[in-house]
Amino acid sequence: MKKQLINYETLLNVTKAISHSKDPEEIALLTVESIKTALNVKGCSLFLFNRKTNELELATAFGLSDEYKSKGPVSALRSIAQSLEEGPVAIYDVMDDPRIQYPEEAQKEGISSLLSVPIVFGGNLIGAMRVYTAEPWEFTLEDVNFVQALAQIAGASISMARYIRGLKSSIDVLKTLRDVQVKRNTRRTPYEGVPTSVSSDEIRRQK
Repeated sequence: MKKQLINYETLLNVTKAISHSKDPEEIALLTVESIKTALNVKGCSLFLFNRKTNELELATAFGLSDEYKSKGPVSALRSIAQSLEEGPVAIYDVMDDPRIQYPEEAQKEGISSLLSVPIVFGGNLIGAMRVYTAEPWEFTLEDVNFVQALAQIAGASISMARYIRGLKSSIDVLKTLRDVQVKRNTRRTPYEGVPTSVSSDEIRRQK
């Protein structure tokens, strides 16, 4: 029961923190740190799906070495593809499972077990959350549900933050165009403000 209370508290704290952040990078880092700490595992990473390359691009990770994070491109078609199509996938032994794309690198990193959870927003796959353990780990339904919950919250928050960024950028462009138009419309001509009753001859004599 203590573990459940810790996870619920973590879920609440992360949700509160995310609700105050409009930075996608900050949201991603906060989520992986929280999962790693709450489950007391080796590490956690968040990937975003690139539809053009069919690759999972690392957004952020916590608890993993730079060497492992830069091991190479992660293919959405080869690296635990089942988890992106059907839902969470738990792998007990990374060295004895053909779905692992980089088993040697995982062993060198000291990873024994792995949990992969898809991140879906608006019915579209946007990425994946992965949890790594140093010891063989049989992920419980509670573990999976906890990671899924944070993954979906993070996914929705990241998508909204991206939207807000894009919207702000569009608004800034429109404001700039509007300001230029206003300046053009308010630009004074050499004779602007001169009463129409004053003839051009009188203007020349005044000069």
